[in-house]
Amino acid sequence: MEIQETLVNTVGSAPLEATTSSNLVRPETLGRDDFLRILLTQLQNQDPISPIEDREFIAQLAQFSSLEQMTNLSREFASLSRHINAGQLYQLLGKRVELLVNNQPVTGTISGVTTGSNPQIEIAGSYYNPEDITKIMK
Repeated sequence: MEIQETLVNTVGSAPLEATTSSNLVRPETLGRDDFLRILLTQLQNQDPISPIEDREFIAQLAQFSSLEQMTNLSREFASLSRHINAGQLYQLLGKRVELLVNNQPVTGTISGVTTGSNPQIEIAGSYYNPEDITKIMK
């Protein structure tokens, strides 16, 4: 029971160090599914003579709720960041830029922008990573 309580108390904190049978240590993070599994295991294996206290159970459910809300916020912030980045790229349409690609300078006018998880800029029919832009000209 102590191991389960320790694991439950580490959810949402720094990565947990897990030791494998070969004594290798690798960092792992616990997610909401892990939290629910631990909580259910704890409830299934509790001492029937001394069951988990309501106060402790409510605190663990509050932790789970907080974890779920943080996960949702993280997902929404990632989406917002993609939209902001796409908006910034659209502002570059028609601008002349210089990029550094494979340590070679490439200069041209941005004629197109792609969005999604891997946004690209189009210059003379070729697509480039916007992070490679080193200079923006008029």
